[in-house]
Amino acid sequence: MAGRFLRRAGPDEIIRKLTAKAVFERNLIADGDRVLIAVSGGKDSTTLAWALSAIRPALKRRCELEALHISSDFCSCCKKAFLSEKLRSWGIPFTDLFVPVIGRLKPGRKMNCYWCSTQRRAELLKYAVDHSFNKIALGHHLDDIIETFFMNLTEKGELSAMPVKLGYRKYPVTLIRPLGYIEETQVIACAEKLGIAASACSCPYGINSRRGDARKNLAVLTGGSGNVKRRILAALSSGKNDLLEEG
Repeated sequence: MAGRFLRRAGPDEIIRKLTAKAVFERNLIADGDRVLIAVSGGKDSTTLAWALSAIRPALKRRCELEALHISSDFCSCCKKAFLSEKLRSWGIPFTDLFVPVIGRLKPGRKMNCYWCSTQRRAELLKYAVDHSFNKIALGHHLDDIIETFFMNLTEKGELSAMPVKLGYRKYPVTLIRPLGYIEETQVIACAEKLGIAASACSCPYGINSRRGDARKNLAVLTGGSGNVKRRILAALSSGKNDLLEEG
């Protein structure tokens, strides 16, 4: 039934359906939650914000949604006025926070993805704790999760993935990834229908990253098949060790 629905449904309906499925199956949003959506201005996080606003009535749970964009001193491609307008139209308050990522580099160190991500994640957590949010929603999708698993397997020798739900031990905050059941191609199709794809920004440091290599390898492994990707996802959460949920 679900397969036939997805084949007939439009891209926005698919995103709503699979986002709600992830939220209900993984209990990502509970009654009374205050959810902070990390929005970069890219297609993934912007689509996530729309999806959460779209399914909120169907959740039948009291929850608050707000969005935080972290600006930096190296990337100014995000069209913040457009992003803010879209979020407001979806009923999501928007805050822009500046973080001097390059300015925090120690002498002799070069800018890289890892440094940027750690700085952004630290500020995101601090903001969430300071403003009493108990959930942080990130825009990672199915392809991101599987790519991370294979990167950890081949580069670190670890059986670990990017959890759909991750509870911190040191902070009263849980990370959630409501797009975890959704392929990147489905996100792109939805973003195009919503009119946000053309305005999405991209990081200049991420173009030639190791993740790009992992993405190519995954395409070869799966042949681009969504069914194969979902079987891999099912394997990651089977047995005693559920790699999609931690904490």
